[in-house]
Parts: sequence; C-alpha cells; structure tokens
Amino acid sequence: MRESIRNRLQQVCERHEEIERLLADPSVIEDNARFRELSQEYAWTADLVTQFAAWRSAHEQLESAREMLAAESDDDMRAMASEEIETAEQRIEELENALQRLLVPKDPRDQADVYLEIRAGTGGDEAALFAGDLYRMYLRYAERKGWTVEILSAHEGEHGGYKELIAKLSGRAVFSHLKFESGAHRVQRVPETESQGRIHTSAATVAVLPVPEAVEEVEIDPKDLRVDTFRAAGAGGQHVNKTDSAVRMTHLPTGIVVECQDERSQHKNRAKALAFLQARLTADKEAQQAAEQETERRLQVGSGDRSERIRTYNFPQGRITDHRVNLTLYRIEDVLAGDLDLVIEPLWGEHQADQLASMGDS
Repeated sequence: MRESIRNRLQQVCERHEEIERLLADPSVIEDNARFRELSQEYAWTADLVTQFAAWRSAHEQLESAREMLAAESDDDMRAMASEEIETAEQRIEELENALQRLLVPKDPRDQADVYLEIRAGTGGDEAALFAGDLYRMYLRYAERKGWTVEILSAHEGEHGGYKELIAKLSGRAVFSHLKFESGAHRVQRVPETESQGRIHTSAATVAVLPVPEAVEEVEIDPKDLRVDTFRAAGAGGQHVNKTDSAVRMTHLPTGIVVECQDERSQHKNRAKALAFLQARLTADKEAQQAAEQETERRLQVGSGDRSERIRTYNFPQGRITDHRVNLTLYRIEDVLAGDLDLVIEPLWGEHQADQLASMGDS
C-alpha cells in the first residue's frame, strides 16, 4: 500500500474519533441537519476504520509468520509458516483493494432520482424506433432494480418509437447506476423498410439529469419564464383534447423548453415542468463549472455531453461496444432486455480506477 494512502487512512481514523465525540455533543444532537450529516460520515468512516484495523492485523500476522520461517529449522514448522505467509499476503491484498474502493470519493448525487431524456438523432424513422428500444431497455432495467418510471412527456415517431421522451425514474441510487448513460448511442441494423438488406446507421441521444434535492439550488425568476398551455395529445380517454391541461415552459434567458402533459391537472403539470426545468438548469450550471475546471481524465463519463458517441449497438453481429472503455460484448439481446449491468459494471470499475490513480498522484 502506498504511503500516501496509508496516511489518508490514518486521517480517516482520527476523523472517525472526532465525529464520535461530536455526535455526543448536545448542540450537535439538537441540530438535526448536522447530526444527520455527521451520522452518515460516521457510518462511512466506520467501514474504513474496521477494514484498516483488519489490514494492520493481517500485516502483524505476516511479520510473525516471516519471523517463524526465518527462525525455524523444522521442515513441518517451516511449511506451516510458509502457508501462513501465503494466507496473510492474500488477505492483505483483498483488504487493500477493499480499502481503496472505500476511499474513492462519493458523488453526493448518487442516491438521487433522475430525469431521463431520450431523443432521436440522425436516421429519421429508424432513429425514432431506436429511441423506443432504448426507452424499453431502461424501463426493463428499472423493473429489475425495483424503481418506478413516470413518463413526463412523449412525442411518438410516425412509424413507432419516439422522437423525444422524457421520464422520471425514482428509487434507490438511480443516478449512481445511470450516470454513465449520457451521450450519443449509435445503432447499426437493417430497417424493416429496407428491401435490399442494407445496414443503416442511426443514432439517439440520452441525457441523465439528477433530480435536485431542492428547487432553491438554482433560482428561477418568474419574469424569465413563458408558460403556454395546450391540449394533451395521445392516449388518455375522453379527457384528452378537451382541456388545456398540458404545459410548455420556456426559460427565456437560456431558451430551454420543457413540457409536461401526463397529468389532468394543469397545476400538477406546471409543477412537474418547473421541477424538470430546475434539473436542466442545475445540470447546465454543473457542466459549465466542469468545463472551466476540465481535467485530463481518460474516462469521460457522466458529463452529459450528448455529442459524444459512447456506445454502438450492432444488430447483425449481435454486438454491443462501449467506446469509452473498449468493451465489446456479444450479448446485445440481453442488454436490451434490461441486463444493463453487463455494461455498467465495467464502466464503474474504470471510473474507480481513474479516481484511485488520481488520488494516489495527489
């Protein structure tokens, strides 16, 4: 283990003791927000302290076994010492890997719900059909995770799929699982309308926006909003097209336009549209800050840069390729059926490796 990481772990142990004292302070107990924040930090540091103690114990066992090996002349005792050395070294390696994973800085937004935007790109009708495929992939993945999915706005393609779809996904740690999905997704396949069997290339863009904890994070001046109402389109029974319940909200300074038409109440649609606009503005602000503080990282994931081609779905070969980590799988049907962890877990691994490398350099 590098000395820099050992020093950091020692600092965590000292911080853990400090938090323990603070949590017993009456003034902290009375401050609910601070008490909750410190309790969360205490839980995180507790795991590190426990694992670090186990690492130290394993090192003591290793040194003891090495001393035995050096001092003993009996073959049986030397064999026992060698076995203990091998066991201790393996245990130390496992603990070091666990400690480094725990040291990776946590994204405070990882537990957030998300707004999922899917838009058909180049490719006309085929792009809209592919956007529909992507939505069904995320829907099935959400079902596996036990999340809820709520469509806020959808504009269907002329021959199926979606020109644009915006949904809200709610549940446990949604953003942490989907944060690397933002970008351009490309599909290569033979469209149903293609009579000569030629492979076409189309694209759709995906944006994953964490739902802000509070609308106050980015203030929106009512004077900067233009709100239009219109009649909802699509399935919905006799109510549809009889009242102007759908809401289109335009943020004049940025030109961002959001819609919501899934509720019968104009008031509810307005509130949902405002919340989604809040997330868009917050994401744009964070993207601007990230651009100003751009770092040289090999893995550019979760940036929301929709112009970046992140993944290709090749149907004739049954192949799915993630270009950020040079990952190629011949399990396209499994991924589209909702087994998205096949792609997400390697991305997480690369992301953690980059963070650990950066942490070691610092």
